[in-house]
Amino acid sequence: MPTPAPTGPLVTRDSLSAELRRLGVARGDTLLTHSSLSRLGWVNGGAVAVVHGLLDALGPDGTLVVPAHSGDLSDPALWTRPPVPRDWWEPIRASMPAYDPRTTRSRGVGVLPETVRTWPGALRSAHPHTSFAALGPRAAHVVEGHAPDCRLGERSPLARLEELGARVLMLGTGYDTCTGFHLAEYRIPAPLVPIGRPAPGGGWDVLTEVSITSERFDELGHDFERDRPVARGRVGAAETRLFPLADAVAYAERWLATHRSRAEEPPSGGDPAPAAPGPGPRP
Repeated sequence: MPTPAPTGPLVTRDSLSAELRRLGVARGDTLLTHSSLSRLGWVNGGAVAVVHGLLDALGPDGTLVVPAHSGDLSDPALWTRPPVPRDWWEPIRASMPAYDPRTTRSRGVGVLPETVRTWPGALRSAHPHTSFAALGPRAAHVVEGHAPDCRLGERSPLARLEELGARVLMLGTGYDTCTGFHLAEYRIPAPLVPIGRPAPGGGWDVLTEVSITSERFDELGHDFERDRPVARGRVGAAETRLFPLADAVAYAERWLATHRSRAEEPPSGGDPAPAAPGPGPRP
């Protein structure tokens, strides 16, 4: 059977950089990027070309930040994609490798964050579930001080990005991937829940954390885009959005306080990353 012809458009490093600039990405920006490589079209050079294009658009004074989450370093009792037998839970907890920012792969956030994470000069934050990787002159400030008991709150890179006036680039992804909305969850009344993960020195840790969930983020994003300025366009074939992180967080704080009831809160911790997959096949 013949191999199907690639579907376009043809995307190159230069075309991607030019289209990002037309959208409004500026040299010197700090850019939190959520991405779907498959929605861009046929990219000559794949994820490496996309990272080059992003860095070209940002210039030498810009900083690129991506979520580098590793939700598989989590309690196997919460795994659903796929679940594992109950009698495996304790052996998995006892033998799970500890988080290492240099070697732990990102998971569930796409191929671009893993490419950034392994890029020469990239820095990564210290949280074992919800780390961020960054490239550029503000990378160290963004990733430093990510507290072990603060996944996406005031002591996470999201708060540093907010302070820096960062913007969010959603490159072919929907608002369900918008990690900035989680920062708002830390600023409204939310339940605290136990969160398990491998301890740095071996064994198993359980910490108390704010419960988070991306449920209704699509609805929240729809209303945000209706009410606030969001730059929209296409980069390659991907529908793309660009907006200030601080604006999104402030809007989400008001929206969640009004629209989300306690009954919607997840029972045991919510998403440690965008999802809580086990080490089996990805969703």
